[in-house]
Amino acid sequence: MTLKQTLSHAREMLEANDIEDFSLESELLLRHTLNKNRVQLYQDLEEQLSSKQEEDYWNLIERRLNHEPTAYITGHREFYGLDFYVNPNVLIPRPESELLVELALSTAANQQVSTIADIGTGCGVIAISLALNLPNVNIYATDISASALEVAQINCNKHGVAKEIHLLQGDMLNPLPEPVDLIVANLPYVRKADLPRIIPAKFEPLLALDGGPDGLQKVSQLCRQVKNKLRPTGYLLLEIGQGQRKAVTSLLHSFFQCANIEVALDLGSIDRVVSLFLSPNK
Repeated sequence: MTLKQTLSHAREMLEANDIEDFSLESELLLRHTLNKNRVQLYQDLEEQLSSKQEEDYWNLIERRLNHEPTAYITGHREFYGLDFYVNPNVLIPRPESELLVELALSTAANQQVSTIADIGTGCGVIAISLALNLPNVNIYATDISASALEVAQINCNKHGVAKEIHLLQGDMLNPLPEPVDLIVANLPYVRKADLPRIIPAKFEPLLALDGGPDGLQKVSQLCRQVKNKLRPTGYLLLEIGQGQRKAVTSLLHSFFQCANIEVALDLGSIDRVVSLFLSPNK
């Protein structure tokens, strides 16, 4: 079969099995099989696949039909315009989390920020995206999972920021050696009862998804720790799930009565990031 015929057949199979973005995913898996970029793939559409290439490709398609995420199959995920290595030890980065990076960069552009902590760093996408855009800022990245930090280290090395990012193993803010100017956190916020309805959840690490009975177990823990780990004029940026705005803002107000708290919407107009600013003058 030619590449064109193979792609067409794969698209039909993925679409018939309700795989979202079936056209893109069939292409990504074929590019991975052939080690071609997108331009090369479409230049060579009339090229014939070898028997080995066909076998390898259809094995990947079969894995995707079993709902294994493409990012785990290929070992790659794009985030904030960068390519990152991922494996089943880390949560697959979501596009909506790019809002955390944008807000952190905006904060650093308008305020004095010399130290940042990325809590629950996973594969390191947020910390690395910030390090590449803020070369003079000291960044700590924490995660309770040693396996996740191994992936983060690979990505730090890949993007040349291993010296700028300090990877620390431990629970939430506990590993931080000092208070910081900005805390960025993407914590588990899925309710335990909702996990069975998330198809990728059977492949992704439960530790990175399970937010407890109300989805706010880790968020509550973070709020209790923030006071001693954030400088007097510090900022907190916290990603939340749909429908959690009121609960999270009320929780933060209970700990920081005089803080300025705002909520930013993602591209889907969903409440996505809660920001908190501490002011010593209040």
